[in-house]
Amino acid sequence: MPEEIKEILTKLKDAVAILVLSILVVVFFVTNKIVPTVQNIMEMNDQYAAQTLVLADKQRELDQLKAEAKKQEDMSGIEKTFFQSDEVGLDAEGLIAGEFEEILKIIRANTIKMLAINYTYDPKDDKFVQGVPGKYSVALLDMELISNYKNFETFLKALYQHEHFLDICKVEVEPYEKNKSILMIKFALKLYAKN
Repeated sequence: MPEEIKEILTKLKDAVAILVLSILVVVFFVTNKIVPTVQNIMEMNDQYAAQTLVLADKQRELDQLKAEAKKQEDMSGIEKTFFQSDEVGLDAEGLIAGEFEEILKIIRANTIKMLAINYTYDPKDDKFVQGVPGKYSVALLDMELISNYKNFETFLKALYQHEHFLDICKVEVEPYEKNKSILMIKFALKLYAKN
């Protein structure tokens, strides 16, 4: 019997060796196939995370560009035209007279009193006069006004909404010494007309 046991033990030993060898071969092939696949999955996951951050940045940029475009679109209605007279051959004073009449109407409509006004036609320091001589006429109006707060506020809003291009150069406001609800205003305004 010892011979039979030896034979069984040899066969068992061979079977265990084949089983261990088979397990090692399977583990080798599995690690050669699975490890690279797992590494690829991890790399793809890292790339996905990086691309998600890039996409978030691009989305933020797109949102900013959309907001800027909307702001530009909203402001497009604010563009103003230059005053233009129907009469031909007028000098600067004649061209600006129509525009000045519109400003006087706004002043009167807001019950603002005008103490003094000085005119300067086509001032030498004006960029329009310098840049395109003969194309535009400009009048600088230096005014001294008296108003209350509410009327002056309404006056400024009306100027902002005025249909023609104008430039508010200076606003100096001081309350009247005897009545603080009344304002003493030094106001400079440039009016433009297309020749």
